[in-house]
Amino acid sequence: MALGRGNKPGEPTAFNRIFLYLLKFFKMTENFVEELSWRGLVHNIMPGTEEQLQKEPTTAYIGFDPTADSLHIGSLVQIILLMHLQRAGHKPVALVGGATGMIGDPSGKSNERNLLDEETLKKNVNGVKKTLERFIDFSSEAENSALMVNNYDWMKELTFLEFARDIGKHITVNYMMAKDSVKNRISSESKEGMSFTEFTYQLVQGYDFLHLFTNYDCKLQIGGSDQWGNITTGTELIRRKVQGKAFALTSPLVTKADGTKFGKTEGGNIWLDAKRTSPYKFYQYWLNASDVDAENYVKIFTFLEKDAIEALVDEHKQAPHLRLLQKKIGEEVTVMTHGRQAYENAVRASSILFGKSTADDLRSLDEQTFLDIFEGVPQAEISRDEFKAGIDIVEALNEKSGFLKSNGEARRALKENSISVNKEKVRDGFSITENDLIAQQFVLLQRGKRNYFLLKAN
Repeated sequence: MALGRGNKPGEPTAFNRIFLYLLKFFKMTENFVEELSWRGLVHNIMPGTEEQLQKEPTTAYIGFDPTADSLHIGSLVQIILLMHLQRAGHKPVALVGGATGMIGDPSGKSNERNLLDEETLKKNVNGVKKTLERFIDFSSEAENSALMVNNYDWMKELTFLEFARDIGKHITVNYMMAKDSVKNRISSESKEGMSFTEFTYQLVQGYDFLHLFTNYDCKLQIGGSDQWGNITTGTELIRRKVQGKAFALTSPLVTKADGTKFGKTEGGNIWLDAKRTSPYKFYQYWLNASDVDAENYVKIFTFLEKDAIEALVDEHKQAPHLRLLQKKIGEEVTVMTHGRQAYENAVRASSILFGKSTADDLRSLDEQTFLDIFEGVPQAEISRDEFKAGIDIVEALNEKSGFLKSNGEARRALKENSISVNKEKVRDGFSITENDLIAQQFVLLQRGKRNYFLLKAN
């Protein structure tokens, strides 16, 4: 019988059903490790990990410590790893460390972190959850729909004596002391030493892996390269406690070519929450990457195919001044993090300082983006009542602001047609009113292309 005969209109044929099954099968067995490798996202991998991932759809987890109520781009690599995992047909688990956040991970740290109180921790956990939900599918009916867990849920009822008796006896102090995260902190060069609280961190994290292995059939933990010691403590605990086989994979820590820390600016962290870091500033961070860093970032932080990346890098090298590579990374990561509309707004905002924008572009800005763009621009405060009454442009340029030195200079500039209010040229006799306020608070004065001044209504 021919495939597909006897099907009702719109019903998949036998051939189509077989095809869809095979498609699903091949998606599930896509080589996750191979994909990460060419992108430079594999640092250490436990033997047998790749074979396990090729053998069957596998549940894997990454932990996120809730040290703030948002994640920053330092966590973006781990988020992207979970996204790659899900795209390859495997099941990602995002663990929010409500319990481990109370201790603080010593890995890569020279000093002990401040411990968080329960109220702050709860707020941070909720913030981290909201961040992760923007990147990973937790809600679909698919078998590999992601799962989010909080280790406080299984740690809160566990007593110290139970933990020491049932877990602690399976891992020796010698084993724990051999970890780099411990050795570096208790070396003769270390002034601070290490508290017992932080010393237990790797065992608590190991217990997380054991719990997920036992209750969710989670066979793989993924993390940054500084997590290798903690992760392998988990695989060892699983081996000794339940005679199970678990796996580990770590990614390199992202560095910048100039030696400065990735994800940091003079203003601090670049956050994934738009309330903490505006989409404009977020986009600018990627736009300002060096060519060397951009060539690295495009593989790590985007999902562009290998051929597309190679073509883009070649095109960029032909005309580096156009910053095609940085612009593409900025687009991909900003859209992924904040959405297409926020990206387009960020691009429009980016053109404002370079004379390519319109008055409408300026009026479309929200207060935070406006302040981000004109950060450091001198400003003067004027009462809102004066705006309501109307402020003569000459007064605004001199007496009210000090932007120009005299009324005479103001009139000359107006006569030369070099003065703009909110990106629109104005003449002598113009009056600034409440209708000119951007975000109901600011008026942008401009002389020439790059000389700016802000009037702020109070």
